[in-house]
Amino acid sequence: PHYAKQLIEKKQLKKSQVIHDAGLNQTFGYQILAGTRRASRDKVIQLAFGLKATLTEAQRLLKHAGLSELYVKNRRDAIIILALENGLSLHQTNDELFRLGENTIMDSME
Repeated sequence: PHYAKQLIEKKQLKKSQVIHDAGLNQTFGYQILAGTRRASRDKVIQLAFGLKATLTEAQRLLKHAGLSELYVKNRRDAIIILALENGLSLHQTNDELFRLGENTIMDSME
């Protein structure tokens, strides 16, 4: 959560907008940012999209959360990597994942 807060400040984003763009439940999103709830890997990836993170920033978010980084040899991860590198939104990324027969990022609601 600390790194996410740094990105919010650095990019001058509003927490509420980040949570909305990440497609997270508002209460859950604030809990993640406050560090009171642990997030699954997909939720951290969602957060990365909400933060409009670069690939490097997204990898760092995952690492700080104690989760495995995106791995280019994993087909689903590779699609997400390309989406981050090309500045796609979470919605556009989910469309691509669905189109290519992979699980979308928002499959599991917490």
